[in-house]
Amino acid sequence: MLGDIIGWIVLGVIVLVIIVLFFWAVGIYNRFYSLKNSSEATLGQIRVAMKKRLDMIDQLLGAVKSYAKFEKETFEQVTAMRASVATASPGDLNKMEADSRSIFGRLLAVAENYPDLKTNTTVISLMDSVKSIEEEIARQRYTFNNISQEFNTMMDTIPSKFIGHLTGLVKLEYLQFEEAVATPPKIEF
Repeated sequence: MLGDIIGWIVLGVIVLVIIVLFFWAVGIYNRFYSLKNSSEATLGQIRVAMKKRLDMIDQLLGAVKSYAKFEKETFEQVTAMRASVATASPGDLNKMEADSRSIFGRLLAVAENYPDLKTNTTVISLMDSVKSIEEEIARQRYTFNNISQEFNTMMDTIPSKFIGHLTGLVKLEYLQFEEAVATPPKIEF
């Protein structure tokens, strides 16, 4: 009789431990997917901001083309980047970031070379808007990289590492945009 009671108590403790471990593992699993969904949402915000930036650059190109003749490739490049930003991976966004910064740098150089253009209110307004979007992209990039860091830390630390690998999760890629164009852009007319 006493042996049966002890057996039931041991069985109850084992079942309770299994239930606690199950819910603990589910909590870790849910945290992974919460971070993954947050990273995807933030990446979406970055795509929206980059598309806005490319739209503004396209408007700037239109505003300055009467002052300077940019190569046809520049217009085509902006159009192609704008079309592909919605489906770009973090690695592609890194490249697009560098390319759009380069184009924007060339536009700023054109504005410096043409005093009339610098005082054009449309151009000034568009440049201010692009700078504002630059700040928004930087904030979103910071958020994305923080989320990626937390997710990747969970993928590297025990015990969440085991749950992540069992469910087939892989580390998130960081966004590594250049902070500034390394060399000044060349403007040729």
